[in-house]
Amino acid sequence: MNQFINATVFTGEEWLSNASVRIDNGRIQEISTAETSTESSDPTVIDLNGDYLLPGFVDLQLYGGSSQFLNDQPTPETVRHIYDSHVRNGTTTLLPTIHSTSLDIMQQSMAAVQVVRKENPLGVPGIHIEGPYFNPIKRGAHSMAYVRTPADGELETLFGTNADVIRILTLAPEILTPEQFNTIKRLKHANTLLSLGHSNATYQQATAAFNDGMPLATHLYNAMRGYESREPGVVGAVFDHPTVRASIIADSYHCNPTTIRIAYRLLGERLFLISDALFANPPRHTFELGQFIVHFEPDANGPGRYVNNEGNLAGSAITLIDCVRIAVEQAGIPLTNALRMASVIPAEIIGLGDHIGKIKAGYAANLVRTTNSLETKGVWASGEKIA
Repeated sequence: MNQFINATVFTGEEWLSNASVRIDNGRIQEISTAETSTESSDPTVIDLNGDYLLPGFVDLQLYGGSSQFLNDQPTPETVRHIYDSHVRNGTTTLLPTIHSTSLDIMQQSMAAVQVVRKENPLGVPGIHIEGPYFNPIKRGAHSMAYVRTPADGELETLFGTNADVIRILTLAPEILTPEQFNTIKRLKHANTLLSLGHSNATYQQATAAFNDGMPLATHLYNAMRGYESREPGVVGAVFDHPTVRASIIADSYHCNPTTIRIAYRLLGERLFLISDALFANPPRHTFELGQFIVHFEPDANGPGRYVNNEGNLAGSAITLIDCVRIAVEQAGIPLTNALRMASVIPAEIIGLGDHIGKIKAGYAANLVRTTNSLETKGVWASGEKIA
């Protein structure tokens, strides 16, 4: 059993000053604001001296860890490496993500994530498959060698094994036939969420997809038809729809902070943060995988970014706590809301809102200690000290 005392706790719903949090068997047992003595020789009592204690972050889209990349090495060891790289920054739940690739690599990645999911179900609850069923016009940094419509029998094979591990599948609905779209909806697991992305859909096409089984949109503004006065496009459809939720990359490169603030004002709790991290801690400078070639561009005024050999953005070099910090400091989003966008909301989206994303009795003891400027000072996953 551990007890944190003298903490400034964000529960996911409210802030509590001078609070204590007691954990046992990997779960939060009690949150109290009763006065607690700070003079204790008990090593299980941790005095936070007023630091923030936050719910562990939940990142629904990232590709690699410090050095390994799931597309390149689709093994359980890579999945564990990705988790270990991000958890030390406070991301205690994540969906390893693969970009457009062959059906064989997709299946190997799914099998690898399934192994780790069984070991760590709340840390790695599944995989995000981003592509390859994209509109080539909006493929971004995805290799043209793999962007495609499904071949005959491909969907049946994809969903034939480990279908339950797919938590998010990003695709462009306008490139599918009605039969293909209905096949995906029929074959996918009930927990698999379809997300519209890398799409050149019109406003009407995007809205129809949102109304027909696509509750999400992937990395708002990026790789999707933009908003114009005569054609609101995918962005306009996201803004106008009453329920669709959208991820956004708050790294200051994929989105200008002003556009993040506008999206937040329009969408509120329908907006959530993703890191879109290619590598992190520290970023790997060059990476090649077939036609997928990227290099890291450092930036004296920011975290730096990845671009491919065509000059297109190819993922970030940050973790989710960096997105929270940028959302607050540059986009002007209130800290409470930015934290919810990185914990409560994504946890709810993947159906784990009763287990993670909050500091609440009965929840997993996934906790992050930070300064009031969001510098990480400690991370606990299921009550175990990670960093």
